[in-house]
Amino acid sequence: MLITNATLITWEAENRVLENHALLIENDRIREIGTTQALTAKYPHEEKLDARGQYVMPGNICAHTHFYGAFARGMAIPGPSPKDFPEILQKLWWPLDRSLDAESIRYSVLPCLVDAVKHGTTTLFDHHASPNAIPGSLDIIAEEVEKAGLRAVLCYEVTDRDGEAKMKAGIEENLRFLKRTKSPLLAGTFGLHASLTLSDSSLALCRQSVPDDVGFHIHTAEHEADEYDSLHKSGLRVIDRLHKHGILGPKTITAHGVHFDAREIQLLAETGTWLTHQPRSNMNNGVGVAPVESMLRAGVRVCLGNDGFSNAMWEEWKAAYLLHKVHHRDPRRMNGYDLQQMAIYNNAALANVFFPSATIGQLVPGAFADMIFVDYHPNTPLTSANLPWHIVFGFQQSMVTTTIVAGKVLMKDRQLLTLNEKEIAAKAREIAPKVWERYQKEAAKA
Repeated sequence: MLITNATLITWEAENRVLENHALLIENDRIREIGTTQALTAKYPHEEKLDARGQYVMPGNICAHTHFYGAFARGMAIPGPSPKDFPEILQKLWWPLDRSLDAESIRYSVLPCLVDAVKHGTTTLFDHHASPNAIPGSLDIIAEEVEKAGLRAVLCYEVTDRDGEAKMKAGIEENLRFLKRTKSPLLAGTFGLHASLTLSDSSLALCRQSVPDDVGFHIHTAEHEADEYDSLHKSGLRVIDRLHKHGILGPKTITAHGVHFDAREIQLLAETGTWLTHQPRSNMNNGVGVAPVESMLRAGVRVCLGNDGFSNAMWEEWKAAYLLHKVHHRDPRRMNGYDLQQMAIYNNAALANVFFPSATIGQLVPGAFADMIFVDYHPNTPLTSANLPWHIVFGFQQSMVTTTIVAGKVLMKDRQLLTLNEKEIAAKAREIAPKVWERYQKEAAKA
């Protein structure tokens, strides 16, 4: 396929904006880049996709999300509103994940995939929990991701909160999925919930269960309670405790890090561990603001996720850009280039850890053909230097018109080709009341 008449945003290390260019896609890779005139003359018989002057750029990447939270939208939490994050876990998320069965897992994943395709997010790192439907749960997610044509890294969150048997079942689900034959669009890692729901013996068992070259995906210091719990259990702060158990490293993802101290940040940098920032979720839960600018300065590889919010990642850009300014009461905070570093370069580098056979997140020959068309008509010049500010103040999620992953067109001119949004939404609405009914019963026990 030859994509013609495009304005390319390459997102190379030295980003370029190339007008009236074309891309030749062969199988799942970008084979060649050149001017529309040159490549059209060179490949006159190639199937063509006319970008009509739109911006063509690598698809967005979400470094931390939760598909299973889809049925929380509009759901009423019984009793008084939770007063803090530990109560949010106890009253909302833990009763909800206990309410999921195989059918509701499937129809929590599907709306999130529709959302991702429509809004140009082509690679997602999911963190799953369904304590009453653990075995095979990752296969359900994988099946729908593969059918949709997106790229994803999956794991099951191991926790002690539902008892030893389910903790061990979570370990087995991670190990089983890591060993199974996967499509080129799927990868796995080992999920852990958080330090505050894992004993030393469980952490040790998890570390012993996986090969040294497998990393982890874990929530860290999202609220002070995680630090206090870790100090109570071990005399160590969260990151020190995880380091003691061999959990950190260049394939491990830690989410949030709102309440790290300086030594924890240093440990992340020293071990090459990844950190994902989720500003919309942190605001919603009232947990505070992660010191991600300091982490970046210290050498931590900070990425951007959404924690189950919409897969419109430019919304996460905007939230991060504004949150740090208002939190510090300083408009100089959260520079656009820091956002670019997290959301573009670090997210792509993280994705490449799990999909190492080709470059992700750049429009260059040999890279995976994961890209989106953006129908944006700037009223001021758009350059590689000012692009972050165009994204924050100009780009809207509705501007994504075409989504391509591994050379396959998933959405063309805003028409979904691999997913039926109306059917999925109708089925999800049918299932949701059953999930909510189970949730009410589980929440009553909390």
